[in-house]
Amino acid sequence: MKITKFLAFISVCFVFSITSSYSFTFDQWKINFKKIAMSEGISETTFDNIMKNAIFLPKVIEYDRYQPEFYEDTKTYISKRTSKKKVQSGLKYYRNNIKIINNISQNFKIEKELLLALMGIETNFGNYLGKMDIISSLSTLSFDKRRSEFFTNELLTILKLIDQKIVDPAILYGSWAGAFGNFQFMPSTIEKYAIDYNGNNLIELKSNSDSFASAANYLNKMGWKKNEPCFKKITLKSNVPEKFLNTSARKIKNKKKLKFYKKYINEVLDFDENLKVAIITPDVDIVDVQNKNDPAYVIFHNYELVLKWNRSLRFGLAVCTLKDKFKNEL
Repeated sequence: MKITKFLAFISVCFVFSITSSYSFTFDQWKINFKKIAMSEGISETTFDNIMKNAIFLPKVIEYDRYQPEFYEDTKTYISKRTSKKKVQSGLKYYRNNIKIINNISQNFKIEKELLLALMGIETNFGNYLGKMDIISSLSTLSFDKRRSEFFTNELLTILKLIDQKIVDPAILYGSWAGAFGNFQFMPSTIEKYAIDYNGNNLIELKSNSDSFASAANYLNKMGWKKNEPCFKKITLKSNVPEKFLNTSARKIKNKKKLKFYKKYINEVLDFDENLKVAIITPDVDIVDVQNKNDPAYVIFHNYELVLKWNRSLRFGLAVCTLKDKFKNEL
């Protein structure tokens, strides 16, 4: 009981410290934001109808500051998201939707295993889509200082999609970060890649047809290379220069031909030596490890595309791991 009260006290202190640091109120922000929305061509009727119920959500700020990608080591993160139970759930989901998944996989040249892996990790095959009011979530993060520009653009985009009657605002409930549907699309991703696959003049990312087609279209347009590798776990020799090791997903650096890195890797890798690769050591900045170069992975083109979905080294590894597990079963 004492621990529960202490945690609640810490949470209240956190929210107070965040909100007290703002130089103006959320209501003042809404007034200013309306001017921006109007200048972007969003109708006043749409703005007033949608934004009148937008509220500041302190919990969203907490989630933003404490994401699992920031504190879970790679082994923990991957094992939680690629368990045997997860694989079995995915196989059951696939059997129940085999026709639509196979058709979309073939039409867009994207492996069904990859689509299942992404859906499995993002929403547990549609079982957890998130319950946050997306408009309030995006408004909160736009109001917040940490990534205001990014989330302001996302909020403007979803308002435009509502204004154009492409998205139904009544069903906009999703993640704390404003992502929506079976594959957790952000508004800008919806705008660029989402598809009305069933032809009913609405993009319904909680439906199987629209969501799978939109995810496959996104991957296809990004340049996913079907049946090519994603990553390979390796052990590094002690002489590897630190400058060649990537510890952040923000920008993968030092991409070179595989033959260049052979001298730093203990294993013999059965891949084309001329493939451009990079090396990641994802736990360096997150856990206190004796060997900062363990675990280590060689990553390929496809892995970098997964990072565009979610800028987390561990997320990319988890998706590709689950994809391979499905491939062994299908």
